[in-house]
Amino acid sequence: MDSVIDFEKLEQANARHTPFSHVLAADVLAPACREGLRQDFPDISRPGFFPLSEMSVKGAFAQLIEDMSSERFATILGRKLGIDLAGKPRLITVRKWSAIKDGRIHNDGEAKLVTALIYLNEDWSSSGKGCFRVLNGPDSMEDFACEAPPLFGTLIAFRRSDNSWHGHPPFAGERRVVQMAYVRSEADVERKARRGRLSLFLKKLQGFHREPAA
Repeated sequence: MDSVIDFEKLEQANARHTPFSHVLAADVLAPACREGLRQDFPDISRPGFFPLSEMSVKGAFAQLIEDMSSERFATILGRKLGIDLAGKPRLITVRKWSAIKDGRIHNDGEAKLVTALIYLNEDWSSSGKGCFRVLNGPDSMEDFACEAPPLFGTLIAFRRSDNSWHGHPPFAGERRVVQMAYVRSEADVERKARRGRLSLFLKKLQGFHREPAA
């Protein structure tokens, strides 16, 4: 199968470096893959990000994972964000549902070097709700430098720093996204994967019920 990521479109995206280094690009997925990605998206029933190892990966979605895992993808993002990502360990997680509590203002831990998110939602009419925001500081979700609507083919990638605050306004409902994290070491990958498996186990024990869409 041909690439589903339009690498030339990604190459054309401009990076910004305030308040921290980030890249926002629209339409980085091939339109011809839209239906395949919709059909092949993993069947996830609970809110949260879950490790790729916990789900079935096939078809167009498997090709998306291959593209995001490639050195070409890492090279383009690294060049734009000013960091060498060649050979860095990767951790991919997938989300299908968001809960109201998700998206609160936070900064990633130092184990993460760069995070890239690609959204796969057919439309988005929630007036800012659920839209990823590059924040100017930790105090207000409304003080943002950049907003990424979670529409099909939208990519937001950023370099972790002491001030890389981000989040999204509360939203409950379907919100499809694939997250690629480049981390410092394989030990960090395993530690984060263990945490994800534990979270999944606890949610199954609790019999989590999805919140109604806003």
